[in-house]
Amino acid sequence: MKKITIISLALLAMAGCAQKKTGSEAGQTGSTAAEAVQNVKVYAAVKEAVVLDGNYSATVQANAVNNIAPQSGGRIQKINVEVGDFVSAGQVLAEMDRVQLDQAELRLANAEVELRRLEQLYKEGGVAQSDYESMELSYKVSKSAYDNLLENTILRSPISGVVTARNYDRGDMYGMASPIFTVQQIVPVKMLVGVSESDYTRIGKGDKVTLTVDALPGKNFSGTIRRIYPTIDPATHTFNVEVSVPNSNRELRPGMYAKVNLVFGQNFSIAIPDVAVVKLQGSGQRNVFVVENGEAVEKPVVLGRHFDGKYEVLSGLEEGELVVVKGQSTLRSGVKVSVLE
Repeated sequence: MKKITIISLALLAMAGCAQKKTGSEAGQTGSTAAEAVQNVKVYAAVKEAVVLDGNYSATVQANAVNNIAPQSGGRIQKINVEVGDFVSAGQVLAEMDRVQLDQAELRLANAEVELRRLEQLYKEGGVAQSDYESMELSYKVSKSAYDNLLENTILRSPISGVVTARNYDRGDMYGMASPIFTVQQIVPVKMLVGVSESDYTRIGKGDKVTLTVDALPGKNFSGTIRRIYPTIDPATHTFNVEVSVPNSNRELRPGMYAKVNLVFGQNFSIAIPDVAVVKLQGSGQRNVFVVENGEAVEKPVVLGRHFDGKYEVLSGLEEGELVVVKGQSTLRSGVKVSVLE
């Protein structure tokens, strides 16, 4: 009898342990179920204006470049400017040997005197018309020769700009190998921007552009599309757009590297914060999580432009859908969520 009692007590103890264990497991299951509801923050997808633009690189160029040199060889008598000097249109830059010019000036003066004398005699009937016309032609030839020599002896700048090269010194013999001066017009400057052919119909003459240069950090410049080249390069599938920048302060200089932003217009598209986008490793797929009926649903999306911390969504979302913007990194489709205010 005593033996049966001991066995009964042992069985009761084991049953008690089993009940405690079952209660503990039930508590753990209830805790897991509670943790399955994940807190998230959402953003309502809305349409907004998305600027269509493109960023391109270009090199600043002078608006015009003139190589100053005489028509023929000769000795350089005077050098009036140096590299870096700003010159105005018509300013004398250098003077060549004047011997031929002085001779041409004397011939012109003599021809002018003879023409006036024959003109008076012709009016009085003292000379034939053919003689007068012959003298008039001779005067015009002398005048043309003098003007040509004057232009090639007294060297003037045809444009306002800066002297960027001087290849000879005073007293040198100009040998026609290289120009004496190079003058570049930098007010305004221009740039040739290679734009993708897909944007050919979006650009128009007179459109405004903005640009920056690495040499002048923190400064922005504005320009205008002055010319659109009519052909497309078959190798690069780009076409050239000529941009003119006023450069009234002469800050931009030829050769500077520029980053040009061209604005093509705008679209009204759905835009969401970029933190909402989940990138799948090893692929180019981009997904977002949306909240539907209290659950997280993963959706693939096609993204467009990135701007101001947002992505343009081309497809995959509808306006008004609630996109998860916080807590999505650990989400899975079908997980119940609680939306935080």
